[in-house]
Amino acid sequence: MTMEILEIARREYNEAKEFYEAEQRGLGSQFEKQIRHSLLRIQQYPQAWPPERKEIRRYIVHKFPYKILYSIQDDKIVVLAFAHLHRQPDYWIDR
Repeated sequence: MTMEILEIARREYNEAKEFYEAEQRGLGSQFEKQIRHSLLRIQQYPQAWPPERKEIRRYIVHKFPYKILYSIQDDKIVVLAFAHLHRQPDYWIDR
């Protein structure tokens, strides 16, 4: 199944990665590794994670306080957000 990441979600990811790297050298790379692993798992098992809201599913990222919000549309997975677990819980709804 193919995967599309919305541009706004890419920006969220990049901002988080830069933040972690600024906090501690190498932490941004660890974040990137966890996100890549998470996206591969979603791609392999798209139906495995529970719905967050209607057809939007969530995957909780290990070791970092983030969730990946995505939907399955026909034969494609669309990543809507890389959302921090402790900030503005429903900001992504209009995507």
